[in-house]
Amino acid sequence: MAGLSLKHIYKKYPGGVTAVSDFNLEIKDKEFLIFVGPSGCGKSTTLRMIAGLEEITEGELFIGDTLVNDVAPKDRDIAMVFQNYALYPHMTVFENMAFGLKLRKVSKEEIKRRVEEAAKILDINHLLDRKPKALSGGQKQRVALGRAIVRSPKVFLLDEPLSNLDAKLRASMRTELTKLHKKVGTTFIYVTHDQTEAMTMATRIVVMKDGLIQQVDTPQNLYDYPCNLFVAGFIGSPQMNFITSKLVKKGDDLYLEFGSTSIKLPAEKAANPALLEYIDQEVVMGIRPEHVHDDPNFISNSPDTLMESDVEVTELMGAEIYLYLGFEGQEDATNGKTIIARVSSRSQSRAGDHIKVGFDAERIHIFDKDTERCIVH
Repeated sequence: MAGLSLKHIYKKYPGGVTAVSDFNLEIKDKEFLIFVGPSGCGKSTTLRMIAGLEEITEGELFIGDTLVNDVAPKDRDIAMVFQNYALYPHMTVFENMAFGLKLRKVSKEEIKRRVEEAAKILDINHLLDRKPKALSGGQKQRVALGRAIVRSPKVFLLDEPLSNLDAKLRASMRTELTKLHKKVGTTFIYVTHDQTEAMTMATRIVVMKDGLIQQVDTPQNLYDYPCNLFVAGFIGSPQMNFITSKLVKKGDDLYLEFGSTSIKLPAEKAANPALLEYIDQEVVMGIRPEHVHDDPNFISNSPDTLMESDVEVTELMGAEIYLYLGFEGQEDATNGKTIIARVSSRSQSRAGDHIKVGFDAERIHIFDKDTERCIVH
C-alpha cells in the first residue's frame, strides 16, 4: 500500500499549451480521492501522468518513497480502469482477468485463486466462462475492475469508469465501488466530471479548472465552505444562486441590497473585519437553493431577509419541489433573472404566483466580484 506525492507537476504540450500547472498534492494511503472538474480541466491528464501514460514535463511524482518520473507504467504497481473497459473480445472473463498475471509469470494455481477471489468480491463468478459480447455494460465494468483487483496494486486509477452506464446502474455501481474500496483497502484515485459521484464516494475531492487546483477538501467542507465562485457553483445540484448585490451599512448593521430587496446580515457575519473594505461596493451573494424558503413560518420569523418574486416554473422532484423565481434587480450570475428555491413537496407555490421567500441569512456566502474569492461564509 502507498501514498502518493505530486510536487510542482506541469504538463506542457508542443505549441505552448499547458494542460496542468503547478500541481501539488499529498494523497494518503488507502484514501478514495476524486478529481472533479469540467471537460478539459486537466484531471484525466493528471491521472495519466500518475499512471505513466503521459510524460511529466516538470515536477516530481513519488509513489511511497520512490520517485517514479522515469519508471515505466508496468513497473509502477498501479492498475488503471478505463472508461471504455478495454476488454479483449476473444477472451473469456476469466482470461481477461488473468491476462496481466500471466504476463507476470504468476503460477496457474495462484492465478485461479486470485481471479476467483476477485470474481466473488464483484459478484461475477457466474460469468467467468462468458465472452465480453455476452455481458451488459455493468458486467463489463465489473470485469474491468476485477482485472485490476487481481494484481493487488498499490494504487487504483479509475478514469470516468461509470460514464457509459445508465443512471440507475451508475447509482448502484457508486455504492459497489465504495464497498470495494473498503474491502480492498488500497488507494483509489478517481476522475469524473459528475459531482454527484464525487460527493457520494470520495474521502477528499480535488476540484480543478483550467489545469489548476481550485480547492482540495472533504465533500462536506467543499459544499459548506467553497473557496471561490467556481467551486461554489460546481459543487451542488441544483447549483448555488449568485446575485450581484451592494453591501450597505445602516447604523451598526450590514445589508445586501439588489433591486428593492434588502437582506440583513446576521451580527456574526457582519462583524467579520474582511467586509469593511467592501461597504458601498458590489459583491456577489451566494445562497444554495435549499436555503431559500417559501414556508410561512420561516417568512414570519425572518422579516429582514425577505424577497418578493414571481414563480416562473415549478419542478416536482418527488420529495421536494424546485421553484424558479423571477426577481427584480441585478441578474443572477448563472440563471439570468431567475433564482432557484428547493422547497418541501408540501409547498403551495405554483407557477404564476407572486410570493415572498425568505433567505436563511446564516447560510449566505459573500464573494469578491472581481477576484471571485470567498470573503465570508
